[in-house]
Amino acid sequence: MNETALPPLPTIDDIRDAARLIEGEVLKTPLLPAPRLSQLTGATVTVKYENLQVTSSFKERGALVKLLSLSADERRHGVVAMSAGNHAQAVAYHAERLKIPATIVMPRSTPFVKIEATRSFGARVVVEGETLAESQAIANEIGETTGAIWVHPYDDPHVIRGQGTIALEMIEAGPPLDVLVVPIGGGGLIGGMAIATKALSPRTKVIGVETELYPSMRAALDGRVEECGGNTLAEGIAVKNVGRLTLEIARRYVDDVLLVPESAIERAVNAYLTLQKTMAEGAGAAGLAALLAFPERFAGQRVGLVLSGGNIDPRIAASIMVRELARAERIISFRLSIPDRPGILADIATIIGRGGGNILEVLHHRRLLSVPAKGASVDITIETHGPDHGREIEAALAERGYIVHRLEAP
Repeated sequence: MNETALPPLPTIDDIRDAARLIEGEVLKTPLLPAPRLSQLTGATVTVKYENLQVTSSFKERGALVKLLSLSADERRHGVVAMSAGNHAQAVAYHAERLKIPATIVMPRSTPFVKIEATRSFGARVVVEGETLAESQAIANEIGETTGAIWVHPYDDPHVIRGQGTIALEMIEAGPPLDVLVVPIGGGGLIGGMAIATKALSPRTKVIGVETELYPSMRAALDGRVEECGGNTLAEGIAVKNVGRLTLEIARRYVDDVLLVPESAIERAVNAYLTLQKTMAEGAGAAGLAALLAFPERFAGQRVGLVLSGGNIDPRIAASIMVRELARAERIISFRLSIPDRPGILADIATIIGRGGGNILEVLHHRRLLSVPAKGASVDITIETHGPDHGREIEAALAERGYIVHRLEAP
């Protein structure tokens, strides 16, 4: 892309044309009301389920539009892309369908499951580079050497207009929305959606969401440089540099960008799992995280959310659910100082059982120096109905004469 001049911004007609191109090739995902999320947040929530695409992400839309824009000669030379996740799988999947050779460069830190998923769609995967920047340099070199066409994950007019088809579908489905809340990584998704929204439903506000650890678009809009980095659950939007084209679109069409903490993203992933019975990766749940972090901002409004991706490691998803149970005091842990004699553990188990608690784990300590030589310490993790139930069991143990200390949730 020319560094001195931006290409023309996509228009609503470009987005409509993209919708015609991908019709029947990309799933027209459902837009459904979410009463339980509405009850949780105080807004009237509808959700666009892009996690139901073949590769479990919205990225298919922009990738396919870009690939379909290539000439026959360009297709023969193939395409090259750099990604640690959803963009890689989207390009690989549709390139295979269109019989276009694809090379995907992925950083060495990419989870093995994502590398294998990309290979399974027929792409040549090159695992090189310690960082995304290093991997991108390698991808650029491959493109220059082979003549392969570079498929940018977000800063490309074809990719942007492809992503804009999501808003097109949401607005056409009705009823009118007061607010669209959209995750931001490099800005391709919100760029396309904002163009479509402002053309078809000008009164609908478009709000972007970034994780606090990677506030790249917020900083760029404010004209400042902000340090980005750290371990985030929303790795799909952990982008240090937004696109030049997407930044210009955001300046014109995006009403605001909110930053959400990791705790809100965890809560949002858990809410999708437990309330909506659907899988959301951290980036995919960022919109809901904004409603949880800033409830007063959206109270009473009709809000459209894009569940943009569902590629989360099952182990991480399981850990999040357990952590949320601990935060809600549905799982609690006690440390009891006890005499070291037969029958004590049975007595404790009986008290907890009579109180309706379910014992999940028991750890017995005898060698801690804080424990008397003729005593012991036992850590017990139990499942409860909630905070009041936990306090009742704690009181019953104390009434029996045990010294009880509540252990902090992780």
